[in-house]
Amino acid sequence: MTENDVVWFAMSAPYCKELEAQIFLQRDNIESFVPLCYKIVEKKDGHKVRKLVPAIHNLVFFKTTRTIIQEAKQRIAFLQYLTKPENGRNVPIIVPERQMQQFITVCKSQNEDLTYLSPTEINLTKGTRVKIIGGPFDGVEGTFINIKIKGYKKRRIVVSLLGIAAVATAEINPDYIQIIKNN
Repeated sequence: MTENDVVWFAMSAPYCKELEAQIFLQRDNIESFVPLCYKIVEKKDGHKVRKLVPAIHNLVFFKTTRTIIQEAKQRIAFLQYLTKPENGRNVPIIVPERQMQQFITVCKSQNEDLTYLSPTEINLTKGTRVKIIGGPFDGVEGTFINIKIKGYKKRRIVVSLLGIAAVATAEINPDYIQIIKNN
């Protein structure tokens, strides 16, 4: 990726300022997306109303270049990159266009039954077929296992070669795990 490629950046706007950040950057014609949902909120006068609010606090996505988002971060002190570890460094999370469009499509349905989950809330069971997205094992498919070592849960993926041999990966960050649906 170059500094001038237009991509989707996953950003954090702490203190529930995701809508403020979105409005500020929309003035600069930067495309953005904040997942929204309806919630019942109580007003100061005690009345309850149904209101459209951010579904995931502090999360906002911006479609722009690295150069432009860096300039925006200078003007908006609270705006931060969401990052992932890669080769010993933390790098900004960039969401692929197709994946982002699918996410937006589902979120914009504003279906009352939508449930938003963080990667740590997804309960994978031993034996679930998964694919690793990102990191040093990007694209590897295997079977999910949990290994308990003195109270720590280690998330690993086992890759086997048709009964000849198998290998378990190093610990995998839940952000990198995608469930493979059996058809």
